[in-house]
Amino acid sequence: MTDIRKPVEDLLTDYDIFDPEFVKNPYPGYSEIRESKCPIAHTDRYQGSWLPTRYDDVVAIAQEFETFTSRQILVMPPAEGRNEGAYAGVAAPPITSDPPDHHWHRRLILPIFSPQSVAKYEQGTRDLCNALIDEFIDKGTADAAADYAQHIPVRVIATMLGVPLEMEPEFTEWVRGVLENMTDKELRMKSFFNIVEFFMGQVEDRRKNPRENDLITELMNAEVEGKKVPIEYVLGVCQLMLVAGIDTTWSAIGSCMWHMAQHPEHRKQLRENPDLWPTAVEELLRVYAPVTMARIVDHDIEFQGCPMKAGDRVLMAFPAANRDPRQFENPDEVILDRQNNRHVAFGSGIHR
Repeated sequence: MTDIRKPVEDLLTDYDIFDPEFVKNPYPGYSEIRESKCPIAHTDRYQGSWLPTRYDDVVAIAQEFETFTSRQILVMPPAEGRNEGAYAGVAAPPITSDPPDHHWHRRLILPIFSPQSVAKYEQGTRDLCNALIDEFIDKGTADAAADYAQHIPVRVIATMLGVPLEMEPEFTEWVRGVLENMTDKELRMKSFFNIVEFFMGQVEDRRKNPRENDLITELMNAEVEGKKVPIEYVLGVCQLMLVAGIDTTWSAIGSCMWHMAQHPEHRKQLRENPDLWPTAVEELLRVYAPVTMARIVDHDIEFQGCPMKAGDRVLMAFPAANRDPRQFENPDEVILDRQNNRHVAFGSGIHR
């Protein structure tokens, strides 16, 4: 078994996505793999995984859900005990499900994120952003991540879920424990249990005191083919919104803020052309894609010459795919008015 602590000598056969230097700037590494004779790298670290880096390969894997399943989406194998005991059925539907269950999983939550539903939170979110800015504007400086970006998704999602905003510090700690400490299994498990136990308490509260216009209450009352959905589904959706919603959003906002701080010409361009914002946001998401997820190989297969075995983990390097020069002209350059931009910042296929 490969020692996960030893230095990386060959990215094609021994990459380490948690190596501090790689984390600091993964794009040269992605490019090296992508332009090699073997654009799908492999490593034995962390129980082994494959790393496709070309756009077409990543999209193809995302679309072949019968071969590359979504039953485990974290880039690290589950911590020991994660799939056992009282929390066995708590995953993160619909992104951890495959057809046919994926269809009803997705159908039940789509209304939550419809344009009409999301619009209800726009003014409150604007007010929150202004209030956060008011806290540091007179200082003249701020940490755009810690003082601004990281607060927004936590409070907005807490509002959507109908849970106390005062829990923001705990939510932040738990999300970081699950996602930012991949090599610390004990902390990952503790953080996961904290999240599930918190929402179990919320479910019990709604059972005794159902609320009107409340997401958790609505999920608990939802039915599929005349039967109430399992409580595990309700817990899974809540976990998904808290963990995935917070992490990807604060990463995306933080990256955009960092970019704008480095590029005054882009700030000027957007001030002079505010109608460009929707296109600019898509371009910033492409360049600073906030997430890499995993798929599990369902059965032995040779994919692009790679002998993948059942149970192998495939890391969906969306950030690498989004900088593939075969798909995007000048891929490392931020072009705020880019028109041809079929990026995969948040995935592809049925889980997009």
